[in-house]
Amino acid sequence: MRKTQLTVLALFIVLRLIASPTDSLEKALKTALGENKVKIYNELFRAYVNSDPVKAIGYTREALALATEINDQKGMAASYNNIGVSYRNQGALDKALENYLMSLRIYDNLKNVDGIATTKNNIGTIYSLKKDYGQALKYFEDSYQQFSQTKDKQKMIGSLNNLGNIHSDLQLYEQALKFYSQALQMNEETGKIYSDPLNNIGNLYFKQGNYQRATDYYQRAINLAKKENNRITVLNIMTNLGEVFSKTGQAAKAQTCLDSAMQLCKELEAYVFESQILKSLAGNYSKQGKMKEAYEAMLSYDKAKEKVYGEESSRRIAQMEMALDLQSKEKEVDELKMEGTIKSMELKNTRMVITIVVLVIIAAISLFNLFLVRKKSGSVV
Repeated sequence: MRKTQLTVLALFIVLRLIASPTDSLEKALKTALGENKVKIYNELFRAYVNSDPVKAIGYTREALALATEINDQKGMAASYNNIGVSYRNQGALDKALENYLMSLRIYDNLKNVDGIATTKNNIGTIYSLKKDYGQALKYFEDSYQQFSQTKDKQKMIGSLNNLGNIHSDLQLYEQALKFYSQALQMNEETGKIYSDPLNNIGNLYFKQGNYQRATDYYQRAINLAKKENNRITVLNIMTNLGEVFSKTGQAAKAQTCLDSAMQLCKELEAYVFESQILKSLAGNYSKQGKMKEAYEAMLSYDKAKEKVYGEESSRRIAQMEMALDLQSKEKEVDELKMEGTIKSMELKNTRMVITIVVLVIIAAISLFNLFLVRKKSGSVV
């Protein structure tokens, strides 16, 4: 069973164009200059990331090159974030995190709240995939609070899904359902239902052994994903349907779903899904008595899992985490130093004010005494 792949947010500028979004964007790209061209490149990434990820990464790399050339800091941050999304889909989790951290560093310097929240959400997905749920929860909660402040409902929906996924992984199913239901309700308020909450609710039923209810939600979710032309999510749900069909003894249906999922996985280069598909294929072959095929699928599963979740990737992520913690501590120290400087200045100012007041009082007393002396002198004949 595969939860809707943790919602990853690609930064974009919404261009209100009348024609087909991609056609309009590509037309606008021909005459765009400077920062506007960077924005359009990144918007094209967003438009293609779930339908043609290979094409999408080309656009955001163009965005990064141009943004770097013209020193468009916001454009650079958005591009690094988007490149991170692409690496995550490919299963290169260490490279994804590396790009997210570069994005976060720039957004921190710009004090861009939306960018910080978006990137923190994406960092959370990496920790969730690595099953470091404490770290993941911290990033998801931070990002949700910031999206709540900016009232960005679409991104709040993504955060709610991610919070639901964490609680589902921790087997806190009641709490997970609350998050998914909130996301679904918010979907309805925006006037458009997305596939992610439905797929994730299906996963809850799957975990609880209610396969019919799971299938119902998966079917609703995949129909929406196809309408959205969200092929990444279609791949995800096809994998889930393959698992539920295998569990219920429908080996032929399971095989069809899993074969389709593997084909999409390769076509989209979305290798983060590969290990789960291979594991499900091995189980389905085994149930059919096809032990040779099951064994070969398990060998391929081990290789695919090592590539995404292996020791080398984990080591690099741990190194980046240490660097991030060090950077965070340095920032705290700088803030404390600044606070200390301000307090020191305030103390100096207070002392100065007190000194001035004392001098004024002394001067006033001196003048008063002088006045009295002169008055007495004037009264003597």
